[in-house]
Amino acid sequence: MLVTSALPYANGPIHLGHMLEHIQSDIFVRYQRAIGNQVYYVCADDCHGTPIMIKANNMGITPEELITKVGVDHKADFDGFLISYDNYYRTHSPENQEFSTEIYKKLRDQGYISTRTISQLFDPEKNMFLPDRFVKGTCPRCGAKDQYGDNCEVCSATYDPTDLKDAYSTISGAKPVLKESVHYFFDLPKFNDFLQDYVKNSGAINKSMANKLDEWFSQGLKEWDISRDAPYFGFQIPDADNKYFYVWLDAPIGYMASFKNYCDKAGVNFDEFFKADSTKELYHFIGKDILYFHSLFWPATLKGANLRLPSGIFVHGYVTVNGTKMSKSKGTFIQASTYLKHLKPECLRYYFASKLTQDTVDIDLSLEDFQAKINSDIVGKIVNLASRCAGFITKRFDGKLAQSPYDNELMSKLGSIKEAVNAGYESRNYADALRAIMSLADEANRYIDREAPWVIAKEEGQEDKLQRVCTDGLNAFKAIITYLSPVLPEIYHKAQEFLNDPLAFNDAATPLLGHTINKFSPMFTRIDPKNIEAMIEDSKQDLAAAAAPAKDEKAPAAQNPDHGAKGNAQASDGNGEYEPLESEITIDDFAKIDLRVATIIKAEQVEGAKKLLRLELDLGFEQRQVFAGIKSAYKDPVSLIGKQVIVVANLKARQMKFGLSQGMVMAAGPGGEDIFLLSPDAGAKNGDRVH
Repeated sequence: MLVTSALPYANGPIHLGHMLEHIQSDIFVRYQRAIGNQVYYVCADDCHGTPIMIKANNMGITPEELITKVGVDHKADFDGFLISYDNYYRTHSPENQEFSTEIYKKLRDQGYISTRTISQLFDPEKNMFLPDRFVKGTCPRCGAKDQYGDNCEVCSATYDPTDLKDAYSTISGAKPVLKESVHYFFDLPKFNDFLQDYVKNSGAINKSMANKLDEWFSQGLKEWDISRDAPYFGFQIPDADNKYFYVWLDAPIGYMASFKNYCDKAGVNFDEFFKADSTKELYHFIGKDILYFHSLFWPATLKGANLRLPSGIFVHGYVTVNGTKMSKSKGTFIQASTYLKHLKPECLRYYFASKLTQDTVDIDLSLEDFQAKINSDIVGKIVNLASRCAGFITKRFDGKLAQSPYDNELMSKLGSIKEAVNAGYESRNYADALRAIMSLADEANRYIDREAPWVIAKEEGQEDKLQRVCTDGLNAFKAIITYLSPVLPEIYHKAQEFLNDPLAFNDAATPLLGHTINKFSPMFTRIDPKNIEAMIEDSKQDLAAAAAPAKDEKAPAAQNPDHGAKGNAQASDGNGEYEPLESEITIDDFAKIDLRVATIIKAEQVEGAKKLLRLELDLGFEQRQVFAGIKSAYKDPVSLIGKQVIVVANLKARQMKFGLSQGMVMAAGPGGEDIFLLSPDAGAKNGDRVH
């Protein structure tokens, strides 16, 4: 079988929400391999689209440089969480371009592609068409403000970006204008009957998700716009000038590209997996937010191109932390790399597995429950079981296990849970599998408590019983950790070394008798609450680092030159010395300062001025002009356009030689070339007050 995880977008780090899916798919893959199935497991970075292009431009690098750097970071995170991909690739690849072009031509030649002129929102400041997610405004249905151009997060309405009220570009803050352009469309409605049958009758999609897709069928499928206008980072559409494939056309084809890249290196027959009559199995693990693309667009694309369909599309929910949406300000928006600095990957693997079922439900990472469950289950019930028995075997019997068990009833229970464990893993009801395994762990620990080998060891003539009881305990540990090998691969490998046995999954219940083991070494340690606290604090620092521009960006602050460095936050002079704090103020003093969010919509040199740039700011309720003495720090003012800043909005305007300066934009830094723009977190809108 071929198994894939949804492709993470290459414009940011992996966080624990992402890791749910990759852990879920990895457990499935490890189980299938453990029972003897041949499994290929691939993924890739999703590299195309406007956000990649814009972020690279803001960083002063090419999109290719950005996706290369992000790809290395993503792979390191997945390796850190023990994700066992055969190939981790990227959609910006020759294989993907070849497949995307080939599939497009097949669809076009069969009459599934058409063109028509559409009116689309256009940013007059940036001179570019705006993707739906780069337009915000007021929802046309419920009136919620600052909703994206394709759907409302408050009432879940879907609409065209042209339906938004008070729309604005999130790139520049400018009011979009309508502009005509020729676009290419995939005729999804022609696949309506096929898709309804596939969704409801193929077994590839579970019932709850199939019911969810009924909403789309009842509304009527619409033609799918698969083109984007230049400038755009992606693959050009064949025989079309300045037209590019929409990222969701080539992203799922990236599964094929990653697998083809692997097949060419490993000598695997790629065509056997993707030809229309393939008997191989293909499984996609995805989040519910991309159900529509994977369950409608992707199968229709494959069908139209005469390629095989997915055997299963497994959909999971979102991750919350401590009962609420992951929060950057609370430190619960946790990056994978930050987690790995403080906690072992298997802690999260086990916790997620204990919550995962085949149903599409959100999973809450309760940090208090997380700590308690790991310390109780992995340390207290599993590793401690081996520790309690191993010393007697190595010290009293030179590491040799007994020739026969002491309690045959306990030994029979090692195999009695096998069916439930297999069923749980196979159906992705990992919570059921772990419940069965931990019930065995509870039984084994009760057995050791009851027989008390530490008491037997003090009694004369009880050597045989001591050896057999401890052998029973270690064979229970063997079964437990072998059954858990898809979830806890590192502890499993340590157990293999300790027990001196390959620990085959299908033989988990077969006891080791008359067998020599190695000296026991600690396999796992308890979670210290201090580690969780440190992770949360580091996550808050990640937020602060992400909000501040990198030094080499030379991002300046637009400040009123009349106020000099007093407009900056506490600043270092570059030699480790800091400006002294100003005299103490009261809360009433601070309340007099009205700080507002604004977007720079225009930035230009000031003729005849050595230090000044002229900025035009959109505060939402009005536009203003500010002269800023930041020329030495920011040589190219155009790249400031679109940045959100913090403005002292009630600073008295000052008439200068070059015009009226109507405020000050906040920044940090000692001055000169080292001035750094202060920006709000994502989601803040023009006119918001800073408290």
